[in-house]
Amino acid sequence: MLGYVEQLTLRPGSVTRADVDALVQVGFTDADVLAVCEVTAYYAYVNRIADGLGVEIEADNSD
Repeated sequence: MLGYVEQLTLRPGSVTRADVDALVQVGFTDADVLAVCEVTAYYAYVNRIADGLGVEIEADNSD
């Protein structure tokens, strides 16, 4: 799964049906693959929005 996530994050255009099938072959359901894809895509989207707007991470002051 992590290989799929890395590929989807770094080289999204290279993902093929064979990559999805490989996840199914090791026990992921179609719904599982969809969830993994959605979460990966969501984080990529949010990070690109934040980067595009110059959002900076706030310091953790929870001491």
